[in-house]
Amino acid sequence: MKKLFLTLAIAVMGFTASYAQTAAHHEKATPAQKAEKSTAKLQKELSLTADQKNKVYAIELDKFQKAEALHKSGHEAKSAMKDKQKAIKKDTEAKLDKVLNAEQKKKLDALQAEKKAKKDKKKADKA
Repeated sequence: MKKLFLTLAIAVMGFTASYAQTAAHHEKATPAQKAEKSTAKLQKELSLTADQKNKVYAIELDKFQKAEALHKSGHEAKSAMKDKQKAIKKDTEAKLDKVLNAEQKKKLDALQAEKKAKKDKKKADKA
C-alpha cells in the first residue's frame, strides 16, 4: 500500500512539473513579433520585393498595434468591437492593395479564401 501511494505521489508530482514547464512558455507575442511573423509568411507566399516587404511590415505592425489597443480598451460591447475590427481589416486590405501587384493580390485573395474556408469548416465541426 505504501509503495502504491508513493508511486502515485511521484507520478502526480511529475505531471505537475511537466505542466508548469509548458505553461510558462506561452507568452503573448508583441505587435512587432506578430507583424514580423505575418510579413515573413506573406514574403514566402507572395514573393515580395524588399521594398514591398518593408511596406507590408509597416502595414501589419499598424494593424496589430490597433488590434492590441482595441483589445486592451475592452470596455465596448461586442458588436461595436467587431465593427472596429472590420474597419481595421478593411483599412489594412486597402493599404496592401496599394503595395501588391495584380498577381500578388490574386495569391493573397486565394490565401484569405483558404483561411476563411478552414475557419468555416472548424465552426461547422463545432456545431
